[in-house]
Amino acid sequence: MQANEQITLMRDVDALLIPSGTQITIPEGSEVYITQALGGNYTVNINGNLAQIASQNADALGFEVDQSSQNKKSEVSDNGKIDEELVWDQMRTCYDPEIPINVVDLGLIYKCDITKLDGGGNRIDILMTLTAPGCGMGDFIAEEVRHKIQTLPNVAEINVEMTFDPPWNQEMMSDAAKLETGMYY
Repeated sequence: MQANEQITLMRDVDALLIPSGTQITIPEGSEVYITQALGGNYTVNINGNLAQIASQNADALGFEVDQSSQNKKSEVSDNGKIDEELVWDQMRTCYDPEIPINVVDLGLIYKCDITKLDGGGNRIDILMTLTAPGCGMGDFIAEEVRHKIQTLPNVAEINVEMTFDPPWNQEMMSDAAKLETGMYY
């Protein structure tokens, strides 16, 4: 795959319009350009608009669907617990479609709490922020975090809350993210 290579969709495909998060269907035969492929998702340019195609729809772009990331929900453990590192790993597959760095390394995730529920499963509470309060991608990114965590075993509820206290700054980024963006000094 070459960046900005024109691809003809092989079938109708559901996508999320960026930045609104509105669900759309891009028809078979449409010409799209991949602008970013991170976290298993594809950001495409379709007629001057950006949309995100989820990993499970990679076949519409002519790519193989990664089955290892599919159906994690069926891997329920006997004790009903969830490994917190697994939640963090899943959030590391979430990217702002405009910034090629995951939300964890960007420092957007302030807190991840796991609570075992009496009726079974777990509730995951995420407290996160954005790089700027006026960022139009907030709902979109929060929904991707919610969607990715929902695929994990033993997850019954997810609450993603947005905060701007404390305000995000580049010191919250991992060293690797600072190096990648040229902000390491």
